[in-house]
Amino acid sequence: MIGDPEPKMPPCPPAMGQSNDTLVDSANEEEACCLKKQALQIFVELSNVFGFQQDSMYNMFDHLMVLLDSRGSRMPQTAALQSLHADYLGGPDANYRRWCEKTERRMHTASTDTDRLRQLALWLMLWGEGSNLRFCPELLCFVFQCASDYVATSEVVASEGDYLDTIVTPLYAFLRDQSQQRERDHARTINYDDVNELFWAPFEPIENLEPSARYSALKKIQWQHVFSKQFKEKRSWLHLLVNFTRVWIIHLIPFWFYLSANADSIYEEDEVPMRLSVIALGGSWATLLVILANILEHAYLPYSWPATAKLGRRLAWLIPLWIVNVAPSVYTIFIDRKSAWAMLSSVLQLLVGLATSLYFAVVPMACQSDSAVMLNNFPPLRTADRYMSISLWCCVFGCKFLESYFFVALSFKDPFHVMMNIHIDQCLGSFFGSRIICILMPYVTLGLMVLMELVLFFLDTYLWYIVWNTLFSVARSYYLGVSILTPWRNIFSRLPKRIYAKLLATYEVPNVKPKKLCSRLWNAFIMSMYREHILSLDHVAKLLYEQIPDTNAKKTIIKPPTFFVSQEDVSHEYFPRGSEAERRIQFFAQSLTTPMPEPLPVPNMPVFTVLTPHYSEKILLTLREIIREEDSSTRITLLEYLKKLHPFEWDNFVKDTKMLVDEFTVQDKTQSSVDHEGQGMDDLPFYCVGFKSSAPEYALRTRIWASLRTQTLYRTVTGFMNYHKAIKLLYRTECASDIEDSMLDEMASSKFRFLLAMQRYTSFSEEEKEGAEFLLRAYPNVQIAYLEKSADGVYYSVLIDGHCALQKDGRREPKYRIRLPGNPILGDGKSDNQNNAVIFSRGEYLQLIDANQDNYLEECLKIRNVLGEFEQHYDPNVSPYAAKPASAPGPVAIVGAREYIFSENIGILGDIAAGKEQTFGTLSQRITAIIGGKLHYGHPDFLNAVFMTTRGGVSKAQKGLHLNEDIYAGMNAFQRGGRIKHIEYFQCGKGRDLGFGSILNFVTKIGAGMGEQMLSREYYYLGTQLPLDRFLTFYYAHPGFHINNIFIMLSVQLFMLVVLTLGALAQPLTMCEWRIDIPLDARLNPEGCQNLMPVLEWLKRVVLSIFLVFFISFLPLFLQELTERGFVRAVTRLVKHILSLSPFFEIFLTQSYAHAILNNLDFGGARYIATGRGFATSRVPFSLLYARFADTSTYLGARSLLMLAFASMIIWIPHLLYFWITVLALLLSPFLFNPHQFSLADFVLDYREFLRWLSRGNGKFHSTSWIHYRSRARSRVTGIKKHLQRSGDADGKRPRVPRAVLVFSEAMTPVVLAAVCVLAYLYVHSFALSEDENTESRGWLDDDDSSSSAAATAALIRIAVVATGPIVLNAVIVAVAFVFCLTSGWAVSYCCGSKFAAAMAAAVHGWAVVVSVAFFGLLYMLEEWQFHRTMLGMITVVSVQRALFKILTLFVLTREFDHHEGNQSWWTGRWHGRQLGWYALTQPLREYIAKIMEMTQFAADFLVSHYILMVLFVVCLIPGVDRWHSLMLFWLRPSKQIRKPIYSLSQQHARRRTAVLYGILLAMVSLFLLAIPIAPAFVGPHLRFRMNDFAFLPI
Repeated sequence: MIGDPEPKMPPCPPAMGQSNDTLVDSANEEEACCLKKQALQIFVELSNVFGFQQDSMYNMFDHLMVLLDSRGSRMPQTAALQSLHADYLGGPDANYRRWCEKTERRMHTASTDTDRLRQLALWLMLWGEGSNLRFCPELLCFVFQCASDYVATSEVVASEGDYLDTIVTPLYAFLRDQSQQRERDHARTINYDDVNELFWAPFEPIENLEPSARYSALKKIQWQHVFSKQFKEKRSWLHLLVNFTRVWIIHLIPFWFYLSANADSIYEEDEVPMRLSVIALGGSWATLLVILANILEHAYLPYSWPATAKLGRRLAWLIPLWIVNVAPSVYTIFIDRKSAWAMLSSVLQLLVGLATSLYFAVVPMACQSDSAVMLNNFPPLRTADRYMSISLWCCVFGCKFLESYFFVALSFKDPFHVMMNIHIDQCLGSFFGSRIICILMPYVTLGLMVLMELVLFFLDTYLWYIVWNTLFSVARSYYLGVSILTPWRNIFSRLPKRIYAKLLATYEVPNVKPKKLCSRLWNAFIMSMYREHILSLDHVAKLLYEQIPDTNAKKTIIKPPTFFVSQEDVSHEYFPRGSEAERRIQFFAQSLTTPMPEPLPVPNMPVFTVLTPHYSEKILLTLREIIREEDSSTRITLLEYLKKLHPFEWDNFVKDTKMLVDEFTVQDKTQSSVDHEGQGMDDLPFYCVGFKSSAPEYALRTRIWASLRTQTLYRTVTGFMNYHKAIKLLYRTECASDIEDSMLDEMASSKFRFLLAMQRYTSFSEEEKEGAEFLLRAYPNVQIAYLEKSADGVYYSVLIDGHCALQKDGRREPKYRIRLPGNPILGDGKSDNQNNAVIFSRGEYLQLIDANQDNYLEECLKIRNVLGEFEQHYDPNVSPYAAKPASAPGPVAIVGAREYIFSENIGILGDIAAGKEQTFGTLSQRITAIIGGKLHYGHPDFLNAVFMTTRGGVSKAQKGLHLNEDIYAGMNAFQRGGRIKHIEYFQCGKGRDLGFGSILNFVTKIGAGMGEQMLSREYYYLGTQLPLDRFLTFYYAHPGFHINNIFIMLSVQLFMLVVLTLGALAQPLTMCEWRIDIPLDARLNPEGCQNLMPVLEWLKRVVLSIFLVFFISFLPLFLQELTERGFVRAVTRLVKHILSLSPFFEIFLTQSYAHAILNNLDFGGARYIATGRGFATSRVPFSLLYARFADTSTYLGARSLLMLAFASMIIWIPHLLYFWITVLALLLSPFLFNPHQFSLADFVLDYREFLRWLSRGNGKFHSTSWIHYRSRARSRVTGIKKHLQRSGDADGKRPRVPRAVLVFSEAMTPVVLAAVCVLAYLYVHSFALSEDENTESRGWLDDDDSSSSAAATAALIRIAVVATGPIVLNAVIVAVAFVFCLTSGWAVSYCCGSKFAAAMAAAVHGWAVVVSVAFFGLLYMLEEWQFHRTMLGMITVVSVQRALFKILTLFVLTREFDHHEGNQSWWTGRWHGRQLGWYALTQPLREYIAKIMEMTQFAADFLVSHYILMVLFVVCLIPGVDRWHSLMLFWLRPSKQIRKPIYSLSQQHARRRTAVLYGILLAMVSLFLLAIPIAPAFVGPHLRFRMNDFAFLPI
């Protein structure tokens, strides 16, 4: 029980009872004061009734008072209360009112201001203590409903914590238990949304009771028996069919129309009705897609009779519609193809088909999506915006369908005709379908070509979307005035007037000259850049307003800087060209040309909070971190690197430090007479480390300088505390009289809060504690919300700031300490951290900021304009409770802003990452926000706090599913009626990843998160409810980008299969003489030849199409640079990117995106990846890069290389060069963008480490070893033993995917690929060797059918022997090794330790490499030393082995042992004492199968990695290549490049000896590997034996 805080409360005048449709025009100060006292009394009363915690009560009381003060600053106090109540509970946009209306529940109305205050207090305290239940808004609405009924009748005083213990904790415990279920994927986990959606319908166990008894009954509910899945996030590709049915219809049906209309080969000349009927079948395909989508939809929804009945009703007219679309084709194709009746039937069928396709393309046809009663309230677009949306998509699809018809469909007409009419007469024999193989081969090739065309048909839509979206965005930039085409003089000459008109509430200071007001803001802006060491004193002097004495009067004249009136671009006189100062001044001036809301006076502006979650990001750099190299592979200290990046700023910092030292140093006369040379030497420490005194304050200055130029929390806090300075500056400027600093601070503190969510605060290291304490001392108003766990395991949510008193243990006394139901971190961390801290936020708006961002004083001056974008204006004539018309715009929920990536120009990788963010965050959002497609991306968005917190919070938090947590808040706000805007005039700084590995980690996180999004109910609701134009905007702005990446890489792989089968098809055939002007039906010359030239011409167009799809990714950035920075900057940046091999990186990035999303859809396991945003100056070992990217791209690149090499030898065209670049990018990109990869000594020493990586981990566990990498890759499919899992292993917590889910990706796809390769191989061997291949060896093949049959049989047996032979031999040697280790290993291990196991594993692995090379030589010999045939054979062997291993892993292998005891037991022979238990009896058989596969996989990895090493080794031998590579990577001039490391003499000798030894070894291995494919081609034909010598063998 909480006592009355003020028992002698003075009497208040009676509240003015107002209905929900009226407002009070004014309220006097006495009433406002009484309202606060009355509110506190209500809070106390409610706390006594429900048992709210005292700290929680006071926290929410303060929260409400700040809200009322914020609203009351621009409207009467009573009106503020009523508008606030309307936004939270009673207004037309309030979530509680909508919930009551949608679910037909009785809404509690408030007839008096006291009732409104009581309802607000009750809601806030229920929400404030709700912990994780805050993610369930309708659950809180239900609890509020029950509590409102209860409070009117209750006379019981509850104990403190009763609400937490009886209501919140049981629900929290249920959610916690669900989230911690191991190996339960989303489809079997009841998450926050499932809990929340239960209350979209009547909850009968409670609502059947009397209203006054419902709250008490809530305490008795057994929640584990109540909740069930409301949407099943099954891991399946079929979500794409259900969610995006209209996308498939829009593409597949026109493709069918185009293809069938131009397939002349399947029609006779007079069969026009048949042609029309086949074209009309597109309508049946559209209907079939809708039928399948509706049936599959029910796999993701709970089974119920109403849902089944609705599906039945839908199918009752869909199936007849499908019959109507198909039946005429049965008549036209099989009965009558040519008559007038057939023509009439086919014409009518075509009209019906077109109407059906158009209807299904426009109208969403999902059965159950309308059941989401709370999520179908999309905000309407303005008429002009809707026209823009429709115009954009008309332009996109108009160009797409026109271009696709001529470039895709018509260009495929001749190749289709050629492939359909090809007749192969030279095919010999009749072995098990040898002729069938020759018949099938053209059709299989044609099928792959059609698939290739279909993928291109999808790709060019995204291409046109990028083009038109960019053009619309550029056009809008001209309209907004943010283009550089605005003249330089006009921007700056009118800047003072714009500052006065747009940044100042000028009606507050009518008698002050504008020049004086502008000078205050401008001078503060310039001085802030000086303090940040961006400007020197000379530059400052030229940029400041000056006060000049007036000779004719006794007052001074304010003289503006000449900068404003310069007649030409002479910016280098005022700041360094291309500097940060130039960028900031130019953007500031340019931004003020755009329209923006009028600012309110500072006392009337709303209150807002900046919320920044923090986990383990660096707070403040230590001196050790900036002056010492990071590790042995780093060649430069952080400080030295920063000095190279910011030389001008470092020089200013040194000068400033020297001035500071001079001020505090008392120099004697002798010191003042020191000569200049001595003074220069004395200054050396300043230029080296920034100080020469041992005083800690000087070292701290250097630490701060470095921290402000890296991605640290201190930089973020410093930047965003500029809001405090800006508010003070604006308030001082707009006040007619001088104001004391204390009043300025008080005003700024009342309008702005900075809240850090530091969930790890209590477990910080000493270094982190020092950094956090420094923040609090530097900025006492900064607040820190953190989690605290007491000794008895109870969790608390705690708030402190710099004003809190320090306790004896060094910790600060909390302002609030609120008990929680348990550990609130149930998800991936960030969203839970935000949710834990949001109760301590204050004001009407939130700005969500990451811990690697920055802000600037001049941008903070625009904060009042930004907050005005929320359009919350007070109108005394309109009640906040009045209903709104359907066409009225919804409330503004989110205001997005631009980001400047301050890590741009820090090398090619940093600039690429910056460019991606620049185009997506600015250019793309400029249009998508207008046409209703923008969502929430976390930073630096401003949020309507009331709107978001009453609808589930600022993010979603289900573990794994909501990995990209912030975008779900955007989708949630959008679905619940909130508008999302984007502004151009405000920007914040943002850091991005700078290294290859960190960028790819970020890509993996985003791709995996997108895979989770595709499973989510949000995508289901959006994809099946939005009108077509807004659906297309949502699709192409979000999932379409990732699906496009998948299609791009699919097109590459399909192209490889096409050229493989086409090369195999063409290899034994005679090509015709062909000219482009000869018709296809002309006589072929020579006789019996095949005219494949139209197919080759089609191949060229395919290459061009894929090249354009890749190249178009540069267009948005180029146009963005062109419009904002000019032609020269745009061209310069583009050229720098190309010369720095950014196309290689773009190809690799596309594959990484595709692999991440495919991997997640197959295996799941999405989790947060700490990318690390430091400077990437360290060299990463080859072994780590290979292990990290082998599955991502290396294996794909190696397979593609073999296919492309074979095709290039048979059907070479210059266009294939592009795909050679693509393959090299997949194989070499991780190494090309590795710092100092081509330093010869480091490269050779790295080779030694790679050999160790290959061999270790068999005698004892090693996390960086080949065997561990292979086991981890295999465990994605097999899973990990539950009771033997390592604690803290994220991979082990990955749910094991059901085998049925993996059948397609892990079994069917490799089997189909193997079948195609086997078919191509058998086809090539169904012909006799040609004259130019080997005339001497043709004797072994006769022309009769029996011998041809024997040859075809031999080909199949040959491929089986070469594919399985190494496996069989490896199985034998592995069995022998097992017996030896089992019988002798235990004894040998006692004397040799783990070396015995390592030696045994190395010997067996070496044997596997030798066997693989030997079988390659065998195949080479069997193929009569024909390299292209051998290459085709190796492609087939690799595909067969891969399919076999995939099947064995999926269906035979059991789970992995996480501690690798099985592998160590195998090689040591000791199976006891390994924690295996009864598995010791069965594990040897499992390990035997795994070891057989590992032998072949080791050989493959050994060969692939060494061929890569061989290429890199050759590059390393080029003189000066490391310097040029560093220039490409870091964009540092040779004079400023990173120095070579300095070693002692002993280290130099040791490195030299090791480098020579391993360099010779690598050279020898490289020569051997190079000789494997080359030597047999020269030696083989001269050998004495021929295939006749082996006629007795069936191979």
